[in-house]
Amino acid sequence: MQEIERKFLVLSDAFKTVATTQNRIVQGYLNSDPERTVRVRIKGNKGFLTIKGKGNASGTTRLEWEKEIPVSEAELLLPLCEKGMIDKIRYEVPVGKHVYEVDVFSGDNEGLVVAEIELNTEEESFEKPNWLGKEVTGEERYYNAFLSNSPYKNW
Repeated sequence: MQEIERKFLVLSDAFKTVATTQNRIVQGYLNSDPERTVRVRIKGNKGFLTIKGKGNASGTTRLEWEKEIPVSEAELLLPLCEKGMIDKIRYEVPVGKHVYEVDVFSGDNEGLVVAEIELNTEEESFEKPNWLGKEVTGEERYYNAFLSNSPYKNW
């Protein structure tokens, strides 16, 4: 239930040539408080309810609890969410022993492309492909819950 991840900006769309999957994700927040976010998500043909705790000092590690729910239930919950939906295409990109999840945002966050990698420990080494840019791990403005309230187009 601990999530350890690092987050980076993406410099080019070169990742698309090696992506193994892509799915549209639409999500909203029942609670976007950084202490405890509660998210409703539709990813492809699946629904999810996710609760995330506040990250540690580096922003790398935090509690994450997620349960799959029927898409019909996710569709019922989305209208109850706070204002500001996240709409993005997620690409899964294998690099070495890991898989990067690259999110290409649309709507109010169009132009933002972020890659995340999940690790087993904070110190774990991993390959950094040439399309990976500046690390933004721990920078709150790149969290989806923040983007739902303060979209990229307004920065």
